[in-house]
Amino acid sequence: MKRILFSFPENDSLTKSISLLSGFEIGEVEFGNYPDGESHCRILENIKESEIYLVCSLNQPDSKILSLIFFCETAKSLGAVKIHLISPYLCYMRQDKVFQSGEGITAKYFATLLSRYTDSLITIDPHLHRIKDLNEIYKIPCKSVHATSLIADYIQSEIKKPILIGPDSESSQWVKEVAELSKSPFTVLEKIRKGDREVEVSIPRLEKFKDHTPVLIDDIISTGKTLLETIGHLKETGMKPAICVCVHGIFADDAYQELVNSGVELIATTNTIEHISNQIDVSKLLSENLF
Repeated sequence: MKRILFSFPENDSLTKSISLLSGFEIGEVEFGNYPDGESHCRILENIKESEIYLVCSLNQPDSKILSLIFFCETAKSLGAVKIHLISPYLCYMRQDKVFQSGEGITAKYFATLLSRYTDSLITIDPHLHRIKDLNEIYKIPCKSVHATSLIADYIQSEIKKPILIGPDSESSQWVKEVAELSKSPFTVLEKIRKGDREVEVSIPRLEKFKDHTPVLIDDIISTGKTLLETIGHLKETGMKPAICVCVHGIFADDAYQELVNSGVELIATTNTIEHISNQIDVSKLLSENLF
């Protein structure tokens, strides 16, 4: 059966790399909008009796989801046998329970929506907390692959004498794994979240690591407030400028520039979301785990 890769515009570079590694050809598709703002999708390939692999990282999801649905429906109408969604960053995972009365569990609702239109899902390091496995809420086969070994390799090859720092207890197991793989010492801080853009972070005890390079590790950088507060504490200890390494660089509002202005030595992200900070390539990880 013929297998064809398609890409949302901002994922073109990653899709080309996956194509080279997998041997799947890249199909041509047009995404756009009519003057009134309605979404338009046109598939310019013969996809009858083909398996489709769509690369669409779901940052800023509300601006993409209709186009994604229209692509899937159009592909099925043109004879596609299956549609596999490659979503390096998967959204709508934070609301995994009712935190306040009147809310819904949007993680489940979004999973139900995607399950209607796609036949499988592969993603990298989704923000799993109370939901332990995507297959708990998705009705299609799902794979969650991990970038820990890629990050560990990057740290080993690019950073001299690192001390890894996790922002909170949720990150402890993840940071520990990166530390073990990269043979680096690590510590995990305590975080108190006061709102979407306000956090408090415990002061790190790093007296015996003064000659090390602090490497702040997280799965997602969104507002960057946790990292900024930690960087402030590190400056007071007199340590070297910090390096920030994360899987998914969302960089909401002016987060990236604020981090740059804070005096960090480097910000390195994977290319799950296309950004100037991309240093770690996930194309091989994805191509080796395709359905």
